[in-house]
Amino acid sequence: MFTRRRRQQPPSVREVVPLVGPERLLAGAETADGGWVVATTADLVLVSGTDDDPRVATRRPWCDVDRAAFDPERSILTVEWVDAAPDLRPMLSDAAGTNLPAVVRERVLWSVVLAETVDVPGGTVRVAVRRRLDGTLFSQAVAGDGVDLSRADVANVVDATESRVRAACGLPG
Repeated sequence: MFTRRRRQQPPSVREVVPLVGPERLLAGAETADGGWVVATTADLVLVSGTDDDPRVATRRPWCDVDRAAFDPERSILTVEWVDAAPDLRPMLSDAAGTNLPAVVRERVLWSVVLAETVDVPGGTVRVAVRRRLDGTLFSQAVAGDGVDLSRADVANVVDATESRVRAACGLPG
């Protein structure tokens, strides 16, 4: 049986992605432009540049990922952030040779303890209780396009939903 060997990150890439405390490296994949996407237990990291001159372009904790998806036909990993920062859309150079898409999915799911989407004037808001690497829980509300969280009628619905999901997870309202 033929077993495909996964390409390991070069030492120069591992050097710009230091692991802190209990953090572990989970997966990585080279991008079509020569950079790397690296998943650790704590963060998703985009390394730009070359193997000889890597630079960390983005390092964000999993609880900052609103959603992620992988398009296997185009080998593109799309990551959307909770703070509406520009999406991350790296094209993986060898998607078949990495488990990065599966690891990204697992880490995002791990970080979401409970989520509820509510309709509000102007659209929807997703209210979630999320988990940090150290296990602490916190809540967040992510507004859909066109939703103004500062409107009183929207804020009332979001506050009530947040209290409900926090209570369901044993957090104070």
